[in-house]
Amino acid sequence: MCTTCGCGEGNLYIEGDEHNPHSAFRSAPFAPAPRQMMTITGVKTDNFSPTRSETGDLHYGHGEAGTHAPGQSQRRMLEVEIDVLDKNNRLAARNRARFAARSQLVLNLVSSPGSGKTTLLTETLLRLKEKTACAVIEGDQQTVNDAARIRATGTPAIQVNTGKGCHLDAQMIADAAPRLPLADHGILFIENVGNLVCPASFDLGERHKVAVLSVTEGEDKPLKYPHMFAAASLMLLNKVDLLPYLNFDVEKCLACAREVNPDIDIILLSATSGEGMDQWLRWLEAQQCA
Repeated sequence: MCTTCGCGEGNLYIEGDEHNPHSAFRSAPFAPAPRQMMTITGVKTDNFSPTRSETGDLHYGHGEAGTHAPGQSQRRMLEVEIDVLDKNNRLAARNRARFAARSQLVLNLVSSPGSGKTTLLTETLLRLKEKTACAVIEGDQQTVNDAARIRATGTPAIQVNTGKGCHLDAQMIADAAPRLPLADHGILFIENVGNLVCPASFDLGERHKVAVLSVTEGEDKPLKYPHMFAAASLMLLNKVDLLPYLNFDVEKCLACAREVNPDIDIILLSATSGEGMDQWLRWLEAQQCA
């Protein structure tokens, strides 16, 4: 995962910080991350053999770390991961306490790229506009496009660009959230970077992770990415208006999700047709009252 392979190293940018010389996130968007040239010699790599199945498939998810990175031992990867996640979890706990003090409901929306998160979010915000205060933190590697789409609904939003990073972390939320004018008892939606792997491990201080899965993806995706669906409180099966045109087995998909997480709530909906949106809004209302 990115806690051990280093893919999170790169330019970070929080919208507006190009004007703040003291910000740790002041790099302008689209600026290429610097590449340091070096000569690497004498690197000793530990022998690591993947597990082989009877059919010849290779599985690298065994060992102490549950993953593999060239040049690092399982023990070292585990030590690095524990260190990174421990620091993140402490920051996340601080975020959670701040949100709780203001009775704010914070949701971390996670999915693959193209699941329809942003479209679903914009439709949700339009329906909540006269009912409750909302704000949005948008996470992407580059561009401020999604934050602009959110602001077009009249909802305050701030873009966080992660550069080479593949997920948001608790520090980014700690820096971005105070810049949003969200009232007490409001809802903060965090739209994470499109990725079903690393965001599962990084607590942002949210109350719930909400996994969005579209019917244009495979029914067995919860089994392929079990950590994310195990961490989620709710799965939104999106784009159900397309079911008549697809060979998608809904019951199989729901069974796969419950195999990974028997307690997961599931709502079938479509941001385009509006099907299931009332149920989604009722779930949000129930969480606000919880």
